[in-house]
Amino acid sequence: MKKDQYILGIETSCDETAVAIIKNGREIIANVVASQIESHKRFGGVVPEIASRHHVEQMTIVLEEALNKASMTMNDIDAVAVTEGPGLVGALLVGVNAAKAIAFAHQKPLIGVHHIAGHIYANRLIKEMTFPALALVVSGGHTELVYMKAHGDFEVIGETRDDAAGEAYDKVARVLNMPYPGGPHIDRLAHEGEATIKLPRAWLEEGSFDFSFSGLKSAVINTVHNAEQRGETILPEDLAASFQESVIEVLVTKTLKAVEAYDVKQLLLAGGVAANKGLREALTETFKNKEEIDLVIPPLHLCTDNAAMIAAVGAIMFEKGMFSDMSMNANPGLDIQFQQ
Repeated sequence: MKKDQYILGIETSCDETAVAIIKNGREIIANVVASQIESHKRFGGVVPEIASRHHVEQMTIVLEEALNKASMTMNDIDAVAVTEGPGLVGALLVGVNAAKAIAFAHQKPLIGVHHIAGHIYANRLIKEMTFPALALVVSGGHTELVYMKAHGDFEVIGETRDDAAGEAYDKVARVLNMPYPGGPHIDRLAHEGEATIKLPRAWLEEGSFDFSFSGLKSAVINTVHNAEQRGETILPEDLAASFQESVIEVLVTKTLKAVEAYDVKQLLLAGGVAANKGLREALTETFKNKEEIDLVIPPLHLCTDNAAMIAAVGAIMFEKGMFSDMSMNANPGLDIQFQQ
């Protein structure tokens, strides 16, 4: 009988300190996340130095809690996977050095994982992946379409040329005086309003799967400022609905075209903005009659940063024998391709 494989994952790319243990690449044994939202909320965004300090304070606590929840010790672990990049360099360094120390102390293989690969593989924790597949990655720092022919084979066929969708959400939320993180507040407000305000959609050149949200963000800001100068009142819920409709229309339309162009079998939604109710509903509606496409949308707790998704990628890399050595460092510009 094949021995069960247990991967310990560590994630500290931004403002969550997370440790998880995954069995055989797909089963979550423990998944502990310490969030820093309250610490950063008063600044209206993540402060890198504060994030790093919190990671240092929380790392040992979160690690012990994960092992306790799993009723395991490091002797039961086969490898340590950690987010190597991209992310905030100071935050990444805490996780990378913790993983190196743990791997060295317990003589375990060390695996450096790409953060976006983690978001994509969060889907494997609820359903096995079928290839060829396409991932729509939507987060605060990334908006990408990633084509996959096999495990670990990533081809970015579309990406944002300026603001990521999540970044645009946060900036629009700030204009509407909403607290950080603004995305969930915009999503909630959008469901209370009507998309009555005309806002642009950036389609870019014919055949491109790239995205651009900077113009939309600017249009929202200009709409608010112009109304203020004229003494007019804009209903925040209608502005939120109009903004969200513009974002989602572009995301869903380009994703549908990419699915058809690349003849994929499975569509995976990934990233923090995958928690957006409007986006989830629009994708479900668009693909409900396309039986040849298996749409996979992760549960909310696997959309935001967590270590289970890092361990899920680590399991694939473990099977491929793709290990890092003690010279591994935080890499904010890490490329997603790992193939082999």
